[in-house]
Formats: sequence, C-alpha cells, structure tokens
Amino acid sequence: MNEQATGVRPTYVVGVDFGTLSGRALVVRVSDGAELGSAVHEYAHAVVTERLPVPGTAALPPDWALQVPEDYREVLRHAVPAAVAVAGIDPGDVIGIATDFTACTVLPTTADGVPLCELPQWADRPHAWVKLWRHHAAQAQADRINALASERGEPWLQRYGGLISSEWEFAKALQVLEEDPEVYAAMDRWVEAADWIVWQLCGDYVRNACTAGYKGIRQDGAYPSRDYLAALNPGFASFVDDKLDHPIGELGSAAGRLTAEAAAWTGLPEGIAVAVGNVDAHVTAPAAQATAPGQMVAIMGTSTCHVMSSDVLREVPGMCGVVDGGIVDGLYGYEAGQSGVGDIFGWFTRTGFPAGYAAEAEARGLSAHELLTEKASTQAVGEHGLVALDWHSGNRSVLVDHELSGLVVGQTLATRPEEVYRALLEATAFGTRVILETFRDSGVPVTELVIAGGLAKNPLLMQIYADVTRLPLSVIRSAQGPALGSAIHAAVAAGAFPDVAAAAAAMGGVERAAFVTREGDAAAYDLLFEEYVRLHDHFGRGGNDVMKRLKSLRRKAIAGKDEVRQAPGPTAPTAPTAQEVRAGGEAA
Repeated sequence: MNEQATGVRPTYVVGVDFGTLSGRALVVRVSDGAELGSAVHEYAHAVVTERLPVPGTAALPPDWALQVPEDYREVLRHAVPAAVAVAGIDPGDVIGIATDFTACTVLPTTADGVPLCELPQWADRPHAWVKLWRHHAAQAQADRINALASERGEPWLQRYGGLISSEWEFAKALQVLEEDPEVYAAMDRWVEAADWIVWQLCGDYVRNACTAGYKGIRQDGAYPSRDYLAALNPGFASFVDDKLDHPIGELGSAAGRLTAEAAAWTGLPEGIAVAVGNVDAHVTAPAAQATAPGQMVAIMGTSTCHVMSSDVLREVPGMCGVVDGGIVDGLYGYEAGQSGVGDIFGWFTRTGFPAGYAAEAEARGLSAHELLTEKASTQAVGEHGLVALDWHSGNRSVLVDHELSGLVVGQTLATRPEEVYRALLEATAFGTRVILETFRDSGVPVTELVIAGGLAKNPLLMQIYADVTRLPLSVIRSAQGPALGSAIHAAVAAGAFPDVAAAAAAMGGVERAAFVTREGDAAAYDLLFEEYVRLHDHFGRGGNDVMKRLKSLRRKAIAGKDEVRQAPGPTAPTAPTAQEVRAGGEAA
C-alpha cells in the first residue's frame, strides 16, 4: 500500500545494527519496507586487543577482544540523526526504533546500568570492559563447563549440541570471577550489549529472549542450577540469582518508550516504542523472508552465523543452540556459526598481498579483495592444489573449540596469492557444508540457503557456496539485512503489524535462487570437500593436539616477554601514546 497515494501520512521506523567495527542506522517506511536513508558510525576504539584505552595499562593477553561502551552511544548520537537527514523525512513520523547486536557481547554493570569500566576505580581493569563476541580467552572455563555438564548429565547440554562456547555468557562470567574476583563482586548485572543499548534508549532493563536462550543457557524457563554452578566454582553458585536472571522480553514486543535523553541523542520523538533487543543474525531472518522450516540464513560478515526455523526439536551436534521461539514465535529457532570468515579474508589481504599486487590494484583502482577475486576467478576448481581449514579464529560449529587454528595444505614455491585466497574462500564454504550436513543427519534438513551480509556482494564467493553446498543460493534484497530486520521488529513493537511474520511479508525481500549449482564444479568440489573433512577430523577430532600445543607455547612465550618488559630498570615499558591507544583496537 502506498500511504501517500491514499492520503494517509506515511510512518517510519529506525533499525540500528551494532556490528563488530561500526553501527549502522536505517530508516524504513512501514508500509512496504522501502529503505529511505542510512548512515554508519565507526567505533572510535574498534576492537581492543592490544591494551586498554587507558594510559599506563599493560598489554592484554592473547585471545582477548574488548570494546568501549561509549562507542555504542556515539552510534545513537551520530548515525541515527544522520540516517534521518539522508531519508529526508520528518522525525515526528517515526513510530519506533529497534536494535540488534553481535552476540555474545557482554559487559558488567552497576544496578542502574553503568558499565564498570566507566567508573574510575575500575577503568584500568580489563575484566571491567565489554567482552566482544570474539573474546576467546575463556576457553578453559568453557571446557570445564562442558566436562562437568556431561559428567552430571545436565539435560540442557544437548540443546546446545553437546558443547557450550567460550564466547557465551557463562564462560566469560566464570573467567571474570576466577581472574578478577573484585570486578566480579562489584558487578550487579552481567548484561548482553543487545540489552544494554535498549536500556540506554528506554531506561528499562529487559533481557531479550534470543540472547537469553542461545547465549545464556536458558531452556524451558530455567538456567543451570545453583548446585551445578557451585560445583564449577563455589563463588559462582549465585551467579544466575544475583547477576544474570531478569524479566524476559519476547521478540517484537516493546521494552519501553524512548526517554527524553535518548530522544535528544537520536533526534527522534520522545515516547516512541523501543523494541526488545535482538541478535544481528536472528533478526535478519525476517528481513530475508526466511522464517519457514528448511530456510537457513547465513549472515556473512567478519564471521558467519547460520540460523533457521523448524517445526521439529532435534539435538544437532555442535550447534550453538535451539530455542523455542528463538527467531519467530511458534517454531524452534536453530543457530550454528563459523567464528572467522570475512576476518580471514581481511587478514590475508593485510599479510599476504605483495607489493606488486598492491601496485597493480592501485593503478587499476581496485581493492585488494577485488584484484584477488578477479585473479582467482580464472582458476578451475582444484587447479591451485590447495585445501585450507577455516579455523583462524577457532571453530564455532560443529567442533566448538576456539583453541583450533588455521591451516593451508599444498603450498609450493609456485603458489600464488590468489590461489591461497581462493582456497580460503573455499574453506569457509566447506565449513558451511559441514554444518548443513550435520543438521541434515540430525533430522533438520536445509532446503534453501539464504545469504545476507556484506560478503554477498562477492559473486565468486557466492558461486563457490552454491557449488560446494549443492543448494540454491538466495540473496536478501537489502544490503543491510540486520538493520532492516531490526526495523521490522520496531514496526511490530509500535503496533503497525500483529506479529513478526506479518511484518516480514510486507517489509522484507529476497532474490530467490540468485546462484544455482553448476554440476561440473560441484562434482570437483565434492573431491576437495573429502580432503577438507579428513583434515577437519584429524585436527579437530582425531586426537592430534598440535594446534593447541602451539597456542600454549605462544602464550608462554608472550608471557615471558611481558615479564621481561615489566621488570624494573631501563627495560621497563613506558605508557602508550595517544596514537598507540587509538590504534590498539584495530581489527579486520
């Protein structure tokens, strides 16, 4: 329906997608999902991996990934009003706002929502800061959570494929308790960033059903028992009761109304609906009109999250979780994922792009990715003689082990950069196929793969996925799937639609079968996939712990260097410069 043609004043909603490196705001017309304006605000501190943005603090250990909460508020102050200005609409016609976030991104706060890192007494303590989803330093805690749950036969464990990730709420919280008990004692709330940003907007803390179910081990209305938590660590017994448990808001409902302060930040009307928070991947499914059983959405960016709905409840090994109503009401929502995808490609362009290629790219006005993609596109399947494992940031599904690392087999003195690049593209497709086959073998078949996220713009990558998975690849209409998905939820929260499915039908969009399987290439990829699986099982399941041993040796070496650097005398380190602080968080 065209509201202007009928004389009805159009209404709009705003969706805000908080990603790994930036936040994006999108203005959407409620009647038909038309995207009228968007704006991006980069996080000033990006991802903090080297040292805190506080003078005089020590280097962070390996596998840490932190963020700065003020960077999130800055998105509200800058991206939202900029998107409204680009859209050219009257802000008074906006009826709702919704947000989504990477997960599990989590932070300790006071009872009224102040992040501990913003309090002077805790600013120099790493555990007081936001732990980004890709903070993988809690693997030891995750291993203990899994081992104890398996030993005790905890019924919730199989709802998560038999393994809890180090990325999730419980492992990260247990790490805080055991490495900085003073910070743990000082925090009143252990809050998903998805819920914290909603708290900032409406002044009410409402825990969203999505992250509570997938990242917070909440099944059938309950969390792991106090007795189980005490067995992990006596000091952890009251974690759920004291720091985690909170009223749950259902997806698409209103968490509250926009406060006067948040209205001043965003330029939106005070009192409009603020939707319950959500996860970037799960919120994208309605935007892609992929809410029926069998439709799996792969949100491909720095990492990939795979989500799908089903009318059956099954135990899928290595899945990130299955939650009743986790995506849309009335169906079971499944999640799986790959910890590194776009991050891997970005790493290679930074470290494996020789000067001659850089000069050619500059002369032709191409990015490193564009030049490597062009060169890789000329190769026949298998021509490079390589196979890679896509574990540069660990394995989320189906092995759930972030101590694993990347591998490329088959390199020779004749191997060219574009060949390694293509092998890495293919490795991520093979990783997706492992996930698809695991779902299929568990009784949850996938019939369509729908792609969302920035990597959908690479046609070579998309065709590789269609050939490797032997599934038709549909592509979401929007280049900003999570933000559109949030806007859809904002419309429901504002009362414009009765439920998310109805809003998705009116506001979402997808190009069906944009890429189809080419049988010749698919047959060639079947052979390469067999080699991938051999490597996958040898290093991931076969008892060969070389990757883990190498990581342990790396940690010891870094710790030894740090001890030397911090020793008194002329070799003692100086405080970082302002430039070093700003650069310390840069990531792919």
